[in-house]
Amino acid sequence: MEVESPEHNREFAEVDINNGADSASDEEEEVPAPGSVTLDNENDLFVSAMSPSSIGDVHPLQEVLTDDGDFYIKIVVSDPQKIGDGMGSYLAYKVTTKTNIPKFKRTDFSTMRRFSDFLGIHDLLVGKYMRVGRIIPPAPSKNIIGSTKVKISPQQSEPGTPMNQEWVEIRRAALERFVHRTAQHPILRVDLDFMNFLESDQELPRAVNTSALSGAGVIRLFNKVGETVNKITYKMDENDPWFDDKITEVENLDANLQKLHNAMKSLVTSRRELSALTGLVAKSAAMLSTCEEHTGLSRALSNLADVEEKMELLRSEQANSDFFILAEFIKDYLGLFGAIKCIFHERVKSFQNWQYAQMQLSKRRENRGRFELANRADKLDQAQLEVDEWQGKVQRCQQHFDDISAEIKREMERFELTRVKDFKANIIKYIEDQMAHQQQIVSYWEAFAPFAREIV
Repeated sequence: MEVESPEHNREFAEVDINNGADSASDEEEEVPAPGSVTLDNENDLFVSAMSPSSIGDVHPLQEVLTDDGDFYIKIVVSDPQKIGDGMGSYLAYKVTTKTNIPKFKRTDFSTMRRFSDFLGIHDLLVGKYMRVGRIIPPAPSKNIIGSTKVKISPQQSEPGTPMNQEWVEIRRAALERFVHRTAQHPILRVDLDFMNFLESDQELPRAVNTSALSGAGVIRLFNKVGETVNKITYKMDENDPWFDDKITEVENLDANLQKLHNAMKSLVTSRRELSALTGLVAKSAAMLSTCEEHTGLSRALSNLADVEEKMELLRSEQANSDFFILAEFIKDYLGLFGAIKCIFHERVKSFQNWQYAQMQLSKRRENRGRFELANRADKLDQAQLEVDEWQGKVQRCQQHFDDISAEIKREMERFELTRVKDFKANIIKYIEDQMAHQQQIVSYWEAFAPFAREIV
């Protein structure tokens, strides 16, 4: 690995905050969870269950689109602009796409999208694909404080340069990583809603579930509480050891990544504090050099102040490197592990539906048996119809469970290949960046050394 020489000073401020995101690299019906079903409506419970042919459908382009050597899609989110004034204002981002995938109408196009549009497309993809076992990259979380500061800030004289630039840039980069990860998936990137999100010049319908304080948001909160309780209280009798091993692996990786992320956040804070203290040292050395009567010592202190000023900037750039290259990358993967846990839970819900259907089938068979013993011919035909109906529901639910299990295994295989490549690329990039910073630090002190030796 080559390290840049002191003669070729690197522009450290231009840190790639997208974690390498620029590199090329059928809608289903909802099946209600048994916990949310009332017995009064049990006959309608599985009417909307998926047919075996629709579950785990393979998109006709899936095979060819996985070959990144032939097809590519590159998405850049740029030019954040504040639209409007006051609390009714919002930020819009330019989404530029370049691709040679035949499903798109053009090869180079762009459109303007607001933050809620990104959340809206994420919700659409989750609604379509999560319950069939596909991993949906998480969208950036809402930040009411940060967005409010931007809303109440005065309009800028130059477009595309809103107030609170650091927060805006962090969000822009997070949105870019979200659409990039979505576009990496061979199925999601040719989803009609996702393609419309990238291609259409029209304003998208306002998403009703993206407001943090909306009624829909409150309903989602209660649903999440119910889901959490269900996860804690329901224990599935697992008959596939692969899932036991994989769930344990995901839990361990998630826990250790969380520790690493917390450590990285502390490191970023410490480096920024060190940068500020280094700036104080530079100012103190400069003031001391002006009142020092000894010429050689005064010159050395003046040069020391210059070095410390450079070190202040360099340590700030190191903090940016820690944050954008590694900390945000780890945060993204924590979100991805959360999405993986969601599809594992969808499988558990599918198993619950299957067990519930079997229980209802047993009840219908018992009813039929009682009518046969009582010679109730008037009730027997209806009882037989109910038995046949629930037999079909049991078969569909079992098929759904088998299909989602197989799909999760395929998704995890694809995820593992991507994860290893991502971690390798980002860790190498982080090491090279840190080594270049250290090389620059050495060059600064080597240039200062002659001035220290001249003090007599």
